Amino acid sequence: MKKHLLLTAAAALFSTNSFADVTRHALPNNNPFPISRAVEVTPDTTLIFHAGMTPGPVNAEAEKGSREYYGDTETQALSVFKRLEGSFTDLGVDFGDVVKMQVFLVGDPSMDGKMDFGGFMKAYTKYFGTEAQPNKPSRSAFQIAGLAGGPNMLIEIEVVLAKPE
Repeated sequence: MKKHLLLTAAAALFSTNSFADVTRHALPNNNPFPISRAVEVTPDTTLIFHAGMTPGPVNAEAEKGSREYYGDTETQALSVFKRLEGSFTDLGVDFGDVVKMQVFLVGDPSMDGKMDFGGFMKAYTKYFGTEAQPNKPSRSAFQIAGLAGGPNMLIEIEVVLAKPE
């Protein structure tokens, strides 16, 4: 009887789908910056390569493409994260499932053409490395010449997510 129970338990253990193991490697020297040095996912994980998302208007009544229409980098980043959140809900994932992020920042004319990395980080740290959502993706950020959305659009974010099967 004991042997039968043991075999039944082992069969059940190996026949069920386990949740994906995602290992997030911290930055060296206890660096508190809210990204992971690297992220590993197990073979039983579905990877979702999410297209880049750009911001929606913060003031749809303003002239399309104006600074007032889109807002500053922080405002635009918050808009992108809100839009990603809606898409994630449809896909059955959330910000905790993001394993890789690429951020494309256009130089801000009000900052002598330099990217507003600080503005981006103010928005980013509301979604990653928080008590409510401690998972941190590996991430790259780039300053680029422009986005297809036109003038005063300052940010596009694309992500890869790991979804357990």
